[in-house]
Amino acid sequence: MKRTIIFTLLILLVAIAGGVIGSWYTVHYLDAISAPYSSIEDRQQMKLTSFENDSAYRVPAGMDFLTASRKVVSGVVHIRTSYGSGMFSLNPLELYYKAPARSSGSGVIISDDGYIVTNNHVIEDATNVEVVMNDNQRYYAKIVGTDPSTDLALLKIKAKGLPFIRYGNSDGIGPGEWVLAIGNPFDLNSTVTAGIVSAKARNIGILRDRNNLQVESFIQTDAAVNPGNSGGALVNLKGELIGINTAIATATGQYSGYSFAIPVSLVKKVMDDLLEFGQVQRGLLGIQISDVDANVSERLSLHVNRGVLVNRVSRGGAAEESGIQQGDVITAIDSRPVNTVSELQEWVARNRPGKEISVTYVRGVENRTVRARLKNSDGNEAVVEPEIKNELNGAYFEDVRYSDLLNLKLEGGVQVKKIEEGKWQKAGLRDGFIIAYVDRVPVDNLADLNRMLEYKKGGVLIEGYYSNGEKATYGLDW
Repeated sequence: MKRTIIFTLLILLVAIAGGVIGSWYTVHYLDAISAPYSSIEDRQQMKLTSFENDSAYRVPAGMDFLTASRKVVSGVVHIRTSYGSGMFSLNPLELYYKAPARSSGSGVIISDDGYIVTNNHVIEDATNVEVVMNDNQRYYAKIVGTDPSTDLALLKIKAKGLPFIRYGNSDGIGPGEWVLAIGNPFDLNSTVTAGIVSAKARNIGILRDRNNLQVESFIQTDAAVNPGNSGGALVNLKGELIGINTAIATATGQYSGYSFAIPVSLVKKVMDDLLEFGQVQRGLLGIQISDVDANVSERLSLHVNRGVLVNRVSRGGAAEESGIQQGDVITAIDSRPVNTVSELQEWVARNRPGKEISVTYVRGVENRTVRARLKNSDGNEAVVEPEIKNELNGAYFEDVRYSDLLNLKLEGGVQVKKIEEGKWQKAGLRDGFIIAYVDRVPVDNLADLNRMLEYKKGGVLIEGYYSNGEKATYGLDW
């Protein structure tokens, strides 16, 4: 009897074990082969509902890169330039055998009606400039003006309602602050990198000016910048423009740790100059200067260890007239401390000739502050107005009457009043022709034509109309 009971219990235990093993096999093996659902996403959502939200995934205050990126990416453009005989020719064989060299960089839209800031070195000597928007829309741009002394240039495209990047305050940023660099490195459109401000008012000795008036007061960052980023935006986390990316510190030609941007405080002034006059209006103190450090202070027995030493004062300049002398140490401009040549150059360069600034300096043990009225490179306080020529290489021009523009449905243009022997006559133009486009870029008026041709070399495509509506196209060897 006992044997029967034990045997029965043994069979029961084996049956239970078999059931458990069979159930485990069904769940863990057969279920892996045939899932009881048809959507992986639905399965993920079902499982995730039981997870608690992890606060570690929240973006800390002051590190929201996403919002700033979304605000500014559409305001940064790709700039493509061509060099040589030009992009346009009436002879297709010329482009086949003499294809122009090409380069590229970046630019920043700073107004809704088409003004774009970039680096001078991006468009320098270019025969044609093409702007590619973030949405791949393309425009041919005119060069409004350039300033090699700050490596800035202003372009204009014919467009309205564009997304522009708002000016920020580069004076208010400091080392350690997060910034984003946006541009088109290696032809990769709309690339965003992040870093911090490493230093301000850096002079790295890359700019040259024939009058030795170059201004280098760069914002240094560790945001990755590479070839093609030049002219792109440096923005704060509010999405405000605080600089124009210009250079990198490198031994290889590619990013090696640090990049440099022109502060927007200087950009704003240069852009307004180029917009109004087509050239920069530099206010000058009329001094030669160098940095003061502990070694210089000890050698010259100065009573300060920081500032800018006046090595020479130009005769008749603003500094001489205000009483500044050789050996003085300038410590502030408009109550803003200046500890380096770069800082002084930037603060002075923000002003036009005729503007009065305050200069604080140390002479011996005495602190002094004077008012100085800045002058231009010619030694006077006048701004230089652009010269508008109505005669250009044998042709005489005048602005088009408004009624003629209406008849031809043009927004602007320049009419040929008289043609004499020269390039225009050789190209085939006749008296009365209205120039509407130069290299596919609309011409507004005579001043605009002067500016546009100033930057042209080689073959130029001229398009327009005669007063009877006849359309004509000419190839001009400029």
